Amino acid sequence: MTNLLSLLIFLPIAGSILVALLPGERPALFRSVALAVTLAEVVFSALAYAQYVPANPAYQLLEQADWITLPLGSLGVASIDYLVGVDGISLPLVLLSAVVMLVGVVSSWTITQRTRAYFSLYLLLTGTIMGCFLAIDFFLFFLFFEFMLLPMYFLIGLWGGPRREYASIKFFLYTLAGSVLILLVMIGLYLSVMDPISTAINAGLIAGTGDFTDEIRQLLQAQLATGQLNPALIVHTFDWRYMADGGNYLPSSFLSGAGEVLIGGMPSRMLAFWAVFLGFAIKLPIVPFHTWLPDAHVEAPTPVSVVLAGVLLKIGGYGFIRVAWGLFPEAGAEYATTLAALGTLTIVYGGLSALAQYDLKKLIAYSSVSHMGFVLLGVASLTAEGINGAVYQMVSHGILSSMLFLLTGVLYDRTHDRRIDSYRGLMTPMPQYATLTAIAFFASLGLPGFPGFIGELFTLMGSYQSLYLPGWLTAVSTLGIILAAAYFLWTLQRMFFGTTWVRSLSAAPGQSVIDPLADLTARERLMLIPLALLALGLGLFPNLIFNLTNSTVARWLLAFAVE
Repeated sequence: MTNLLSLLIFLPIAGSILVALLPGERPALFRSVALAVTLAEVVFSALAYAQYVPANPAYQLLEQADWITLPLGSLGVASIDYLVGVDGISLPLVLLSAVVMLVGVVSSWTITQRTRAYFSLYLLLTGTIMGCFLAIDFFLFFLFFEFMLLPMYFLIGLWGGPRREYASIKFFLYTLAGSVLILLVMIGLYLSVMDPISTAINAGLIAGTGDFTDEIRQLLQAQLATGQLNPALIVHTFDWRYMADGGNYLPSSFLSGAGEVLIGGMPSRMLAFWAVFLGFAIKLPIVPFHTWLPDAHVEAPTPVSVVLAGVLLKIGGYGFIRVAWGLFPEAGAEYATTLAALGTLTIVYGGLSALAQYDLKKLIAYSSVSHMGFVLLGVASLTAEGINGAVYQMVSHGILSSMLFLLTGVLYDRTHDRRIDSYRGLMTPMPQYATLTAIAFFASLGLPGFPGFIGELFTLMGSYQSLYLPGWLTAVSTLGIILAAAYFLWTLQRMFFGTTWVRSLSAAPGQSVIDPLADLTARERLMLIPLALLALGLGLFPNLIFNLTNSTVARWLLAFAVE
């Protein structure tokens, strides 16, 4: 199917506009449109998976069109393309996004207020998320990355809990601050990089894109390095593929590979690396930039928490691989130990914080912080095991965190209480709920047979054999697994074993519940059981992800000389 990736981006956006323009307040119709669109997203992402060739590490299913071309005289030519594609790193996250957004729509069936606005914003968020993972042009990526803030801000601020305004503003300001850092580096990269194909056409070396060869590229880069290339002929680009090639950088530019520009005694490329790292570290999030996440999760409605934990956090990890380490490999290698230590701190701090929580949503939020620390540790290892493990960990956490927040929402819908100490003995009145909760807990703490085990194992293996990292970092990071077992098993024991008692349903503390809680409804089983089966499937057959990532990761490491 042609334009498959564009459909993934623009079908939800078109659905968002359609919902906004439909006359009257018709909740059933709005839900149906959102469900149809997200079902189509799953189908289109599955088609992309079917057409993808895992042995080919390059971008595939490419779609490109000239968007903005502006001659700047002696400054060259400004060029921005609509450019999308997938590789072994982005495709697993596209598949994850399609599944999570569909589950989020089913979870949104309980939204009854301002349904037109809710589902319109939700579909807009779906399109921008897909755009982030599919864009290859940095400008296009940043456009989707920024626009994603708008629907999420309103989804938390309008449909959230009592402190929703505070949580939504905090989320917006933190992410916006990171976006500004990324924007500054993006501009610097753009002014420093040429598009070799368009420049060759401008210089009269070739007649069209089909005539471009490696020999032409080498000749053009040699002319660029020696100053023989007329600056007015240079076409600047936001294309990540060209930014990753050091030969395309202008010798005297701000972010040239020579590293001649110093700012405060630090080479500009090192400074740029830290700027984009901080921008994406806020999104992941990494300690100490994580404080917006628990507030956002606690106040957000259940479907928004599902999307936030399941998909949005992964854009931070994706940015690490694609931009921070991908475009500044020398900086990533130089600061590998420092960054891995930050990942270890995140793992341990997130686990200890989760252990101290009495609010079930906060516990899951801090467990997400801890699990995202493994992503940073894997990326910083600069090994094939570590990078593959980091991508796998993002997919694993996306499925399991979605399931955990859905389970929390099921209980909250019945009692409007999230405190762990408000429940005892739920195994008896809610056996289906208890079974699925146990599966989600054991999968999240890293039980073999589930994806959490595979993701953590490979990131730890990668960090242990890394040439850049000391072994003690791996040893300390294993505390995250022990802490996860502690807080999940403690919660399971407190809430599901013993005599049945629920504080909100009791006349006084300590009294038994008169009317037992209802078990899962058909809609809730429809959300939770497929996620549980998907988690089990990925845990037993990890090559479903590794077959996609392996060749791309191998090329990534080879291209940036970090093995």
